[in-house]
Amino acid sequence: MSRVLPVVALLLGGAVALEVPVAAAQSCVDEAIRDELNARRRYRGVQERLFQKALRHELSAMGGVYGADLLSSSWLGMGAYSFHLTEELGIEVAFGYTRADSELVRIIENDRGVTLLRETTPALLYLGHVLWSIAYGKMRWFGGSISRFDLYLALGGGITDNQTARGLTFSGGVGLKFYLTRWLALRLDVRDHVLQQQLLGESTLVNNLVASLGFSLFVPFGF
Repeated sequence: MSRVLPVVALLLGGAVALEVPVAAAQSCVDEAIRDELNARRRYRGVQERLFQKALRHELSAMGGVYGADLLSSSWLGMGAYSFHLTEELGIEVAFGYTRADSELVRIIENDRGVTLLRETTPALLYLGHVLWSIAYGKMRWFGGSISRFDLYLALGGGITDNQTARGLTFSGGVGLKFYLTRWLALRLDVRDHVLQQQLLGESTLVNNLVASLGFSLFVPFGF
């Protein structure tokens, strides 16, 4: 009996000695797996935007169509300046020029008789908007290069200045920007201008639709 006890103690000690390295190895494997999973999770969730807008200035030149409720659609030229406070939020001021062409005519009686005058005057747009980016993604062009883009909302207002409307204009709409390089983007905007317009002595609340396409230059270039 006295000989059996040392043998049993020796076997138990060997088993414990073997169990400790196995447990240590298993713990190392578990930590390695956990670190790899965390690294993958961080890579997916904290991926940096390849195109940075925050604290950058944006200069835009656009052209498009101005579709008025009471007047005929006409061409539109616009310029805009934006400053991006964050990646999601920015402010914009814009100036636009178009023509207010009416299919209606105004009858003028004078010494020479009756004159039919068609309403056609320049229209100046002074607008300001808050821009809110609601989606950021990427798109592959015909199996080739990949472009990043922003989908954003615009809300604001300003003044429409012509002979038929000189009051406040409320403006809202959506826009899409495709980033061609780190400093150049293609932008598409659709806005709805709500204002009070007067034509032939009658005042009416109208919704004038504006669609424009153009390019944006981002400064500084090195972001």
